[in-house]
Amino acid sequence: DPQYAQAYNNLGNALRAQHKLDAAADAYRRALALQPGFRVAHQGLSATLIAAGDPHGAVEHARAGLDPHDAQAHYVVGKLLRGMNDFDNAGKLFEQAVAIDPAHAQAWARLGEVRGQQGEYEQSVQLCRRAIELDPELADAYNFLGLAYHNLDRMAAAELSHRHAIDLNPDDADAHHNLAAALFRLDKLDEAMKHYEIARELGVDPVKIQLTLGDILWAKRDFAGAMDAFRVAIEHDPYRAYARLMFNMSSSPAFTPDEWVAEARRYGEYLARDAVPFVHDRAARVAQARGRPLRVGFVSGDLRQHPVGIFLESVLAKLDRSRIEPHAYVTFVVEDEVTARLKPGFASWTKLTCMSREQAAQVIHDDGIDILIDMAGHTNWSGVPIFGHKPAPVQASWLGFFATTGCGAIDYFIGDAHTLPADEAHHFVEKPWRLPDSYLCFTPPPYDVEVGPLPMAAGGGVTFGCFGKLTKISDDVVALWSRILHALPDARLLLKAFELGTGDLNQATLDRFARHGIGADRLILEGGSPRAEYFGAYNRIDIALSPFPYPGGTTTAEALWMGVPVIGMKGSRFVTHICESLLHAAGMAEWIAADEAAYLAKAVAFARDRDRLATLRATLRERTLASPLCDAARFARNLEDALHGMWDVYAKGEASAGDAR
Repeated sequence: DPQYAQAYNNLGNALRAQHKLDAAADAYRRALALQPGFRVAHQGLSATLIAAGDPHGAVEHARAGLDPHDAQAHYVVGKLLRGMNDFDNAGKLFEQAVAIDPAHAQAWARLGEVRGQQGEYEQSVQLCRRAIELDPELADAYNFLGLAYHNLDRMAAAELSHRHAIDLNPDDADAHHNLAAALFRLDKLDEAMKHYEIARELGVDPVKIQLTLGDILWAKRDFAGAMDAFRVAIEHDPYRAYARLMFNMSSSPAFTPDEWVAEARRYGEYLARDAVPFVHDRAARVAQARGRPLRVGFVSGDLRQHPVGIFLESVLAKLDRSRIEPHAYVTFVVEDEVTARLKPGFASWTKLTCMSREQAAQVIHDDGIDILIDMAGHTNWSGVPIFGHKPAPVQASWLGFFATTGCGAIDYFIGDAHTLPADEAHHFVEKPWRLPDSYLCFTPPPYDVEVGPLPMAAGGGVTFGCFGKLTKISDDVVALWSRILHALPDARLLLKAFELGTGDLNQATLDRFARHGIGADRLILEGGSPRAEYFGAYNRIDIALSPFPYPGGTTTAEALWMGVPVIGMKGSRFVTHICESLLHAAGMAEWIAADEAAYLAKAVAFARDRDRLATLRATLRERTLASPLCDAARFARNLEDALHGMWDVYAKGEASAGDAR
């Protein structure tokens, strides 16, 4: 009887007002049992479930209770879905809200935020601007606009947008935090600390705020303070915080391998306690795999315009599908033209972005994956916590990280003889598995960019260049590069990095070299540019300089493809060996320096040998393309052999054992 349904709905309202949530939910459900399409009861039950901490149930009933003509209701449900990181469905609700009411500024702003979360940063900018046109006082719109600019590396615009948000709502903790993050990227560290303090006092996600504090203190070289901040974050969210801590430790010369390996082991112990690993019936799994290709899962958030995507693309296309059946498990929402080229190469493409690590592990396990490969380590969008559940009987880490994951459930770390020398095997919890040649295979870009003539052939001095991140250019690097410039009075140095788009960072960079007696006239500083223009910029340098101890990886391969030789430094841990590995694979071993003195000597000697540089300029692209560095078919066979070798070890019941080559 509909009258009884109304009565139960009224009872639910009364009980909800008294905060008797279980009884209220029961009353609403009784109303819906009598009248399933009772929209108001769905809405009441949704509100009750929100208060009871059941967002999934709340969304289900909120959607069932939607009035198709109510923009605000669509907006509210969209916010619920966004809070659950269900960006696709949240976006649809916000789209419906603005379709019903095109003047709903908040819905436009939230749609802009969601598009930003999906990696559509330019679209996010336009949507947030639309919201601001409708309501110039809407602080959230400016805050979301700032986040879009941040992700587009337009830091000055991000800073300005977050300041607008704070002007409109001085108590917006998120806006203060986001401003601190932008100021950190702009190297305005003292002001970043000021807004960090305000955000902390106002109250913001404790993990996010502590990670930002750690980043700022790390940049100030207060490593002890940064470590303390990361440890506080670990108490709230061990997975996110450990990833940041270990990324920083393993890439910094301030910490020894023993120190960061010990930290990685602590993370691994935590992961082992927190995960319930799947049990695999070895005999059954081996029997199932017999006579078919190995099912190999690749877990990554970087199957896009990113070093992982760049180094994977050509290899994926050359894999023998009778030996390997590749499956993608994606941990980040951003897709681009590289993604579009990669997708057809996988037998399946599964998004893990809205799943818990337990749910993701279950999906991978149910897919019958034989070997699961981590391609992120402790970088952004890491899937390492999934590996703790051992969803596949054999697991490995390859390509996306440069140090141990610490995860005992990952059997192998894939490298090569240069990045994984025998005397550094103790740097890893995983067993080393060494590929022949290099562990990297470069995919030449799809741009028709010709190699130009040697710049110094026109009669000027040598132009050195580095197109990597500014964060890799340490004080020791600045000091050594300054010595090179002093030794070659006619030489100049071109630094091209996305961070150099702002006056503050440009001046700070000039100041760093000025402290070593290098004038601004010796330096050329440029910001980021579209990819085709970026490659064209290599035609303006004669020799590329790889920084140390964190060298150029992708930029080294790109320079070689553009006919520019690269001077690199031999290191003492995986990350420091990356340039070394690439140069060996390209047949350029003599460009690897053993120490700073050799680096200086090589830079000076090569710069003075114009004829040799001219010959290299004319032949290096062809040499590189013909070398193991770009031989995707050869690399694919090596990778297939490695994966089958790992499976053979598992099939024989042996402990994980790395390739002894």
